[in-house]
Amino acid sequence: MCKKERPILLDLVNEGTSEMEKFQNEVIRPIIKMQHNLLISFFKNYLQKRKIDYSVFPEKKKRGKISSVFKTDNNYKNITLGFVLGQFSMDEYKFYADYSSEINKRILQIIQQRIKDSISEL
Repeated sequence: MCKKERPILLDLVNEGTSEMEKFQNEVIRPIIKMQHNLLISFFKNYLQKRKIDYSVFPEKKKRGKISSVFKTDNNYKNITLGFVLGQFSMDEYKFYADYSSEINKRILQIIQQRIKDSISEL
């Protein structure tokens, strides 16, 4: 099994950055970037299983559908969270456990935006 390495994202943490922002930029964003292809494939599969012909939608409706999935489908959201949480080290998980609600919100917002920015791949 080939282990993926997290990409290094430069210039995201500055002096005065809060612990939450630091965690987001040093841990969450690199994991989401590393998992990009999996997240896109999972969303494509989601559309296919629900027989949603996404290709006929205008771009505005595509973005709306993405938002709708993230607002209404808790199962989808939990699985996408699992893609990220499964990559945490024990120390990262300990920090996550203390702030899970806030971190989950940030993870889902970043993934949702990443999928919207990748509409051409869907």
